[in-house]
Amino acid sequence: MKTTDESRPAGVGALLWLALATFSMGIDGYVLAGLLPQIEDDLDISKAAAGQLVAVFALTAAVAGPVLSSVTGRWERKLVISLSLGVFVIGNLMIAVSTSYAMAMSGRVVSAVGGALLSAVVSAYVVAASPPERRGRALAFVLGGFLTATALGVPVGLVIGQDDWRMPLFLVSAVGAVALIGILVNVPRLHLPALTLRQTLSPLARPAVIGAVLVATGIMCASYLCFTYAAYIFEPRVGKGEPIIAAMFGYGMVSLGGNILSGRVTDRVGPTRVIGLIIGILIAVALLGTAGLLLPGAAGAVAAFAWFFGCAFFNGGSGVALQSRLGDIAPESMSLVLALNGSGMQLGSALGGMLGGLLLASGVAPDGLLPASAVVLAVTLGLHLLVSRATPRVLVAA
Repeated sequence: MKTTDESRPAGVGALLWLALATFSMGIDGYVLAGLLPQIEDDLDISKAAAGQLVAVFALTAAVAGPVLSSVTGRWERKLVISLSLGVFVIGNLMIAVSTSYAMAMSGRVVSAVGGALLSAVVSAYVVAASPPERRGRALAFVLGGFLTATALGVPVGLVIGQDDWRMPLFLVSAVGAVALIGILVNVPRLHLPALTLRQTLSPLARPAVIGAVLVATGIMCASYLCFTYAAYIFEPRVGKGEPIIAAMFGYGMVSLGGNILSGRVTDRVGPTRVIGLIIGILIAVALLGTAGLLLPGAAGAVAAFAWFFGCAFFNGGSGVALQSRLGDIAPESMSLVLALNGSGMQLGSALGGMLGGLLLASGVAPDGLLPASAVVLAVTLGLHLLVSRATPRVLVAA
């Protein structure tokens, strides 16, 4: 049974500080992808090696999230939030002051450990500490910090990072530190029933759940296969600096719009159809983008922006439908399967960055990453169709 300080619910003030914490995570999650050319030059590494700074964060978070959530399950929630945010801030400071690739990579691992646990525990805290009639709005408010960072914080980080790529990492650390102080002062304490690691991972015994999580992994793999190296796709056509910042700003705004529209459409036609439609359109976007990038001059630049924003809209809209689908498959284990979905998406992000790096290292041009993403999406669409056929039998059995 949960207990909070003086049995008081988390008010708007407390939610604001939690939202600020997710805001700092949102900047950290996306800003490095736009600064890879600067990091490559400063640390004297290859394009593929620079991309692994993005991939290792996602891979570490995918593994650390469920495990650390179980290990700290009996701990008081405010303590876990504070400790994980502190580790996240320390990791980003390590990257900001790094003098070598190894130190920067170590900082990414540390920040991923803190970020993975922070992401897992904040949502559970908000749901448990908010009145039932306000839980949805409270959760949307806090997680909105991440989306706001994608739309606004990342472009600001890219602007200040043009002369020194380390400055956005100092910004992330500063925002995280301010959020940590606010959480320590304003967020009520909270105890929740603990789950063992075996309980946390139990949905993995169900094939339909595994398949649905792997669909999320596939979509994110295809997305990050290109997104991680987007700066290298844009640079020959629009140059460095402001055009790439504009592309990242547009990506955040368009993905936010896709997320909003997807929620409404999912309620009307169901998540299964929405996921299939999104994957199919993303395949078309990748293939059309591949053809468009062959155009010379300004036409090729326009095609690059059209492809990038098309990916943003439909990738941004996939999250709601994916989570809703898992809730339909295993409604009795909602919190567990959604945690696994988060790990699956992080794993996909890591695999996408790694696969893109391998392709670049093997001599594939950055433009060649688009058709590679279409192949990943085609496999993912086939898996989604198999899961869709198996799910009714699972639901009947449940």
